[in-house]
Amino acid sequence: MQALPNLILVGPMGAGKSTIGRLLAAELSREFYDSDHEIQARCGADIPWIFDVEGEAGFRHREAQMIEELTALDEVVIATGGGAVLREENRRRLRERGTVIYLFTTVEQQLRRVAKDRNRPLLQRPDREAALREMFTLRDPLYRATADIVVRTDRRSPRAVVGDIVRRVQRLVDPLQAKA
Repeated sequence: MQALPNLILVGPMGAGKSTIGRLLAAELSREFYDSDHEIQARCGADIPWIFDVEGEAGFRHREAQMIEELTALDEVVIATGGGAVLREENRRRLRERGTVIYLFTTVEQQLRRVAKDRNRPLLQRPDREAALREMFTLRDPLYRATADIVVRTDRRSPRAVVGDIVRRVQRLVDPLQAKA
């Protein structure tokens, strides 16, 4: 069987990219990188602070640099930030440098998962649901256009999602082996 390529998780906040990414990396004995955590470690500041000081444009610039770095690695699992697909250069790099998995979740599920999270600058508005719906409308087509695989995460355990991803990626890499 061919070696599995880089596996890159995209999707909205609350889809489970970090949790599923860690489990997927452990399952495949790979290194795991979360682009948002890597940006924070490099800057020595959290994302809300970066948004406050540099604005969203400044953060997106840092994010593009981090995606360039992380996708240049081999045989890794990468979780991207929810807005990583907003830039065409990021979408192109993700598609060219790995198998992209869109972790799809509904806005209702996102609301449940991020209800108490105050570390999300784009949700610092009175109507979080409206913010999430606006982001979904803009980003869902971009996630779908970038992804090789779409996996629904609602009402599924992270382990079940990981098993689904592994099976589906193996079918992409070696379709004959998957049918055996």
